[in-house]
Amino acid sequence: MQHLSSLTAPPPEAEEPSVLVPTMGALHDGHATLIRAAREIAGTGGSVLVSIFVNPLQFDRPSDLAGYPRTLESDLALCRDLGVDVVFTPHAEEFYAPDHSIKVSESLLSRGLCGSSRPGHFDGVCTVVLKLFSALQPTAAVFGQKDYQQLAIIRRLVRDLAIPVEIHGIETVRERNGLALSSRNSGLSPAHHTDAARINRALHAARDLRSNGEQRCEVYLEAARHHLLHEAPPGMRIDYLELVDRDTLQPLSRVTGPALLATAVFYDDVRLIDNVEV
Repeated sequence: MQHLSSLTAPPPEAEEPSVLVPTMGALHDGHATLIRAAREIAGTGGSVLVSIFVNPLQFDRPSDLAGYPRTLESDLALCRDLGVDVVFTPHAEEFYAPDHSIKVSESLLSRGLCGSSRPGHFDGVCTVVLKLFSALQPTAAVFGQKDYQQLAIIRRLVRDLAIPVEIHGIETVRERNGLALSSRNSGLSPAHHTDAARINRALHAARDLRSNGEQRCEVYLEAARHHLLHEAPPGMRIDYLELVDRDTLQPLSRVTGPALLATAVFYDDVRLIDNVEV
């Protein structure tokens, strides 16, 4: 396994496919699933690249950036065990020039959901993804569907800027109780970790209204809100709860086609996101 920490030493060019798995580290089984998917896409002759970089541009709260888990040694060990070919771990001071003045912005898909509650977040996502694509030049990249808005925005980035990278979305990996795997789960107290399973249950309880032909968005949202907040523990609060068009991510008044029910929930300072397709 090749470990690169500098932009001055990119991986050698290859004729075979190279598939990138961008991460911020603190790797878990969800990341392992993405890496295995990348290997399948790359094939036996292709290469799998993993980037580990806690991107400061996409954090809206300094405390969130400072508290984000960093477990580089165990991350590298997992990558080695999974047969990753190249791991890229740039330093922020090198990756971004001290006087850097250019960012990449998306103006439609990023308006709601996480974009409305985390100003500048997706500017940071678009900027770092474009830089990773430029530095590592993969033929494909793999992202998890837990970050559904992020995946949609990256697909738009690739489309609108004609970037020759194929984007693959991989289904959310969950714990046995339904909680979506996240590096942030490690920051939950034991009680909050157990309780956080309510997020997925609430979304599915609302989604099941579709089987009865329900179209009113307010009914879906009220059902999800009820399940999220009923006997919720202290420290738990909803950041947002929205029902949007699955393609445009714009708010809906009625569900007449493919939709997405998405939420972000705080447990004290730990912010968790999840979604279900309706």
